[in-house]
This record gives sequence, C-alpha cells and structure tokens, in this order.
Amino acid sequence: MNKDWKQQDLEYCWHPFTQQQEWKQQSESILAIQSGQGVWLTDHKGRSYIDGNASIWTNIHGHAHPVINQAIIDQLSVIAHSSYLGFANPLASQLSSELIHLVNDTDLKRVFYSDDGSTAVECAMKMELQFRKQSQQLDKVEFIAFDQAYHGDTMGAASLGGVAIFHDKINNQGAVCHHVQHMQALRKLPLETIEKVCAIVIEPLIQGVNQMRPWPQGMLGELRDWCNQHDIHLILDEVMTGFGRTGKMFAYQHEGISPDYICLAKGLTGGYLPMAATITSEKIYQAFLGEVTEHKAFYYGHSYTANPLGCAAALANLKVFREEKTLDSLPHKIKVLALSLDKLKEDHPEIYEVRQCGMIVGIELRQTNQKKFPAEQRVGHQVCLAARDHQLLTRPILDTIVFLPPLCITPAEIEQAIEAISKAITQVIATI
Repeated sequence: MNKDWKQQDLEYCWHPFTQQQEWKQQSESILAIQSGQGVWLTDHKGRSYIDGNASIWTNIHGHAHPVINQAIIDQLSVIAHSSYLGFANPLASQLSSELIHLVNDTDLKRVFYSDDGSTAVECAMKMELQFRKQSQQLDKVEFIAFDQAYHGDTMGAASLGGVAIFHDKINNQGAVCHHVQHMQALRKLPLETIEKVCAIVIEPLIQGVNQMRPWPQGMLGELRDWCNQHDIHLILDEVMTGFGRTGKMFAYQHEGISPDYICLAKGLTGGYLPMAATITSEKIYQAFLGEVTEHKAFYYGHSYTANPLGCAAALANLKVFREEKTLDSLPHKIKVLALSLDKLKEDHPEIYEVRQCGMIVGIELRQTNQKKFPAEQRVGHQVCLAARDHQLLTRPILDTIVFLPPLCITPAEIEQAIEAISKAITQVIATI
C-alpha cells in the first residue's frame, strides 16, 4: 500500500456524510480497507473484521467471490465498456431477461439501466412525469413519500427524502412532494392534493435511514389498493431491501403485490460495481412509443448505462443465488440472528428496541429511563468504534447500531458479530 495514503487523503479527499474537520482531528484512527474475503475485511495494519454493514449495504455473497471475480475477469478480456445509446449489449439483454423472470409475479416487463440507487429512483420519477404528460394527464405532476424516508441524493430523489438534515440544505428544490407518516395520514390527504399526485414512493417492509424501522404487516397491500383507487402509481425503492435482504429475493414478495416500478441497485452486482435498474410495466413503456418526430422517447441516460462489466457481475450474482441456494439458507440464519438479538437485549438495559426484518437489523440505544442519550455523547458512534476492538465494522444511524451483513455470513459469524456489539456496548456505557 502507498505509504503516503493517509496524508494524501487528508490533503485531497472529501468523504461522503463525513465532517471533514473531525476526520482530520481523528486521523490516527482512520482505517484503510486493504482486502476482503467472504464476510471479512482486512485493514492496512493486517487486522480483520466482519463486514457488519455489507460495505454500505451492497455486498451479497461476500468479498472476492470466485464466481463473480471470474465473470469480471472474463469480461475484461472482451470489452470493458461501450455505449448502450444506439447499440445493443448481449449481457444487458440476458440480465434484463433474468430480472424480469425474477419479478414474473408482477406486471413489470421492461428494464432501464443507470448507475446507482439514487439514479434508479430518479429514472422512475422522470419516467412517471413523462408518462403522465404523454398520457395527457398534465395535472398529475406531484409525488407522495413518507416521513424519514431516504431515496437518494440526486435532486429529484432528494426531494422525496423525509430526513431534514440531509435534504433541507437544498431548500426542497426538485419535484413537489407531500410527506406523510403512515396510511392513516395518507387517507386524510385532501382530494385536491391527491388529484395532482402521479406516484407514491416507499421502501417496502422497512425504512433504512430511519434507523431500520419496519412498516406494519399488510401495509403494502393497503397502499397498493389506495393507489388503485386514485390512479396513482406505486414506486418501490428496493435499493436496500432487494436481493435477499428481507428473506425473499425482493421485499414486495412478502405481501404479493404488483408495483408499477421497482428500483434496484446496491446488491444488483453483488456489491461489486455501481449499477442500477428501474423496472416498469409494458403499459408505461408503450406510452413512450411513437414516430421520432413526436419526441416521445425517454430523454434520460448515463454514459455507463448497461456497462458490460456491471452486467457480467450482476449475471454472476444471480448465478450464485441459484447455485448456492442463497435464499434457502436464509431462514435458519434469520432465526439464529433473532435468538442472538434476544440475548443481546436481555443483557443490556440500554437497548431500547431491536428492529429486525430478515437479515436487516437496527439496535436502538437509549438511557435506562428510555430517554434518548444527549446527542453530543454520540453513543452509537462510540459503540461502532469500540466494536472494531472486537472484530466488527459497522456504522450507526444516530444511536441505532446497524447490522446488515453479507448473506453468506455463517451462523457462527452472526453470533460472533452480535457478541462484538454486546462487548462494545458494555465498553462504552461504562465510560458515560
């Protein structure tokens, strides 16, 4: 590793969601991840850690998986990238076919590729607005999203976000969006508002950035029915929940609904390369067909749309799901995780609530009187730093510890990771 990497970082780099002033002040504790194998990451000093947040919720089958590695190597010997604008790409064709097969319990038939979760949502929003315009529904130009939602950082996707600290900085520029807390609030919206709404966006089953907070069982079905009643399209942001995280391939499959759009990213390539997909229905697709002079084409695209390396990784990711029967292994792991979390909560009165949805977990810490810790204490941050001493890397959301590992994690590694969180909580609580 370049011996000057840390100084170069401090002089030239700008990290996401990071207060750079603090980053520089705490430069001695900066880790550089040098390698990965399975669920394990190794830092610049040779220390190993369980990847407790799947490298920001992306990695599915573990690091350096031989099948995905080989698929990318093989593709590199052919071509790394060519334009998808005006040309076809056999790997993108195959991947689209496989993705549509995975959602064959819905009405979705068409795949549009982009770069990341935010742009997958942005695509759905722009498709929807153009669809309404070309369907002569010119007044339906607004959106509904939920409080504390997070759907990305591009301008359109950010306008859907309900987390003030992320989105108030841009003064709510972008699309017009109405935020509601739950179905009851949604049903109370005035008709004059509802009539202007083209689509509603939700993270199905569980909100991620909202400290891993699950939705009530049956909510998706209720939401689908409400959308049908008001001619409003349903956009599912499965960027976090997709590809097995909830125990099924996609979260919507727990409730058997058919959305109008699904947005995918993160786990699409197994956590290897930036790639996203927006999947929609034939009905919406048909509204974009016409003579060139009618200008009905979808005017949106990215330089790296349908990148062959990304497609190769994504196809290999789906191959591993099939060959290793990844989904079949999850019920036992989810049960082991639940039992480990039960013991964790019993052992620590500072745990206010444990929220689990499949392999997604949020462990919220509060004072024993159930009041939140003073924000300046940054208890969640301290616990995650302390967990490094016990071979676990993860990140908090405020004082909620996130545990969202690669799906290949073994039951023994699950127990080891939760024990690391237990030791870290003990260590930090003793100092405050």
